[in-house]
Amino acid sequence: MRMKRLYAPWRSKYVTDSGKKENNLTVTKDTCVFCQQVANQPDDVSYVVRRCDLCFVMLNRYPYNGGHILVLPFDHKPDLDDLTPATRSEMIEVVSTAKRVLQNVLNPQGFNIGINLGSAGGGGIPSHLHIHIIPRWRGDTSFLETVGSTKLVSADLDVMYRDVKNGFDTLLGKQQ
Repeated sequence: MRMKRLYAPWRSKYVTDSGKKENNLTVTKDTCVFCQQVANQPDDVSYVVRRCDLCFVMLNRYPYNGGHILVLPFDHKPDLDDLTPATRSEMIEVVSTAKRVLQNVLNPQGFNIGINLGSAGGGGIPSHLHIHIIPRWRGDTSFLETVGSTKLVSADLDVMYRDVKNGFDTLLGKQQ
């Protein structure tokens, strides 16, 4: 079926102005949940499974699927262009490693890997860039999700933390 389009130039001002009012709440490094967790909580409490030189890996507390992890820079930056080339490079290498870890630990049939930039791009916390790595299995969506708008995630975060952390330690060696 072809998509129909409605030409509505009078909406241009609304669309371009809406981004300016995107967020009444300004999230800074001091109020960012990611920055606070990585700086002020033990890794097992904040679910940080690996710290690297310029970025870190943590479990998503509100996962789409069990094993849903995030790769984040230590720097509180909203966009790829704001990161140093070294940070961007390390993050991509860590994404590749994290995918391998999840493959070894969970044996998924596929992955969704992506970045949501800005609120309009789907970013729930748009002020701190993060890359999602979501393991996927055929049939991992169900009738419950379709009809009840409820996603069933049958994974305990504490068990998943232990398993994924052990997967990183096995692949890369234990951290000190």
